[in-house]
Amino acid sequence: MPKAARNIGLRDVARVAGVSTATVSRAMNNPETVSEELRARIASVVDHLGWVPHGAARALATRRTGTIGAVFPTLTHGDFARAIQALQHELSKSGYTLLLACSEYNPKQEYEQVRKLIERGVDAIVLVGEAHHPDVSGLIQKNNIPHVNTFVYNPETHGTCVGPDNRKALYKLTNYLIELGHRSFGIVAQTAENNDRAQARLDGVRDALAEKSIAIQPRHFAQGHWGINEGRQLFRRILESKPWPTAVLCGNAYLSVGAVLESQAMGIKVPEDMSIVGYDDIEMMSELPVPITTVRVLSDEVGRRTARLLVAKIENKPIGLDLECDAEIVVRKSSGPAKA
Repeated sequence: MPKAARNIGLRDVARVAGVSTATVSRAMNNPETVSEELRARIASVVDHLGWVPHGAARALATRRTGTIGAVFPTLTHGDFARAIQALQHELSKSGYTLLLACSEYNPKQEYEQVRKLIERGVDAIVLVGEAHHPDVSGLIQKNNIPHVNTFVYNPETHGTCVGPDNRKALYKLTNYLIELGHRSFGIVAQTAENNDRAQARLDGVRDALAEKSIAIQPRHFAQGHWGINEGRQLFRRILESKPWPTAVLCGNAYLSVGAVLESQAMGIKVPEDMSIVGYDDIEMMSELPVPITTVRVLSDEVGRRTARLLVAKIENKPIGLDLECDAEIVVRKSSGPAKA
């Protein structure tokens, strides 16, 4: 009868398998270096004994824990959820485990979570955006830990960020509406507080409008977070007085869903009377009675490229990746030519 699993060590596995401890280590850590028959024999012994390699001992030997820490602002956001899933899947292929935390857009909370992850010996850190608590950067640098900022791309910080150029994406979406003849715009924006991606998207809208000498009326601008109900309220707020804008840009998927639902409740014909567009692409946006035109971020690709970049950094391998993930405009029924 085998010992209790927690008392079983590498030597026990090697003795039962009839090999050296070094061979067991190679089979576990570099399986391609041993024969298939030997791998199968060692795997059978490991399963029979219920042995789990001791993480702390392995970390002392390799100076790595095989874990990656990630801090995301929210776990309910569709794009973040898809990126996390792809990130975890890609990391697991290289033998790494993902540890996940949520900051709720609170910089101090993000800093504390990064600190805790470093205390637990993670090999690298994944963050969202480039705007962080002022002490985060110093903490990462002092501990010499590779990190990647996701869902943002900045040529000036190439090599540390993976994602779309948020400003460019909304610049393109705004120009798409201008080409449809729209000259009066409303904005239901996601708050830019502790969110540099939201600020970059606002900058893209304003830059595109400024080139055509178009200004946003203050009464046609409202900011919120990401709830559908909040999107409904903000949309109604910018329509409190006429004339109404002919096109409304929403800062994220949930705000745009709320805007479209409220437009239907108000009897507004979309897109005949008003075009409504969003950012991000969740399933609900394509299933509404009026499917929503939006900017689709390739969030799965953000996760995959982030994983590959981190593994390359940790293992000192060439990067060889395109770190800017294109965002595409998905045209649906919620946008159309401006009403004459």
